[in-house]
Amino acid sequence: MRIRLIAVGRRMPKWVTTAFDDYARRLPRECRLELTEIPAAKRSDSADSQRAIAAEDERMAKAIGRDDAVIALDVEGKPWSTEGLSGELRQWMGDGRDRAILIGGPDGLGPASLTAAHQQRSLSQMTLPHPLVRVIVAEQLFRAHSILIGHPYHRG
Repeated sequence: MRIRLIAVGRRMPKWVTTAFDDYARRLPRECRLELTEIPAAKRSDSADSQRAIAAEDERMAKAIGRDDAVIALDVEGKPWSTEGLSGELRQWMGDGRDRAILIGGPDGLGPASLTAAHQQRSLSQMTLPHPLVRVIVAEQLFRAHSILIGHPYHRG
């Protein structure tokens, strides 16, 4: 099974790339984590934000695999706990279906991405910087897997 994190934005700070790559590398082959970056659309004023969301939505739709189960990260989504994610990861690994986890741009995900999602999840009610969300998702997937295999990384 492959988990693709599809995120708006490129040219992340080095610490983001280093941290994401470190956690992705630690995950085993049966639940490998890959990053697909979608270029952010240009914004010059608030009127452009709807056009930008639509452009990012279109790019994101093209990046989602045909048979992927899609999970949209959205502030309005159902909260995710580490233990809950671990249980879901067990199910994902059991069914072998690839997953696509979507991270929107500065204005969030567009309606097409939200509609395409099989689930909408929230990492927090706080607004988190999008580069940091990549690292949090990668770390939480590694932590969830460590729970499954009884590794001492998670001591919660």
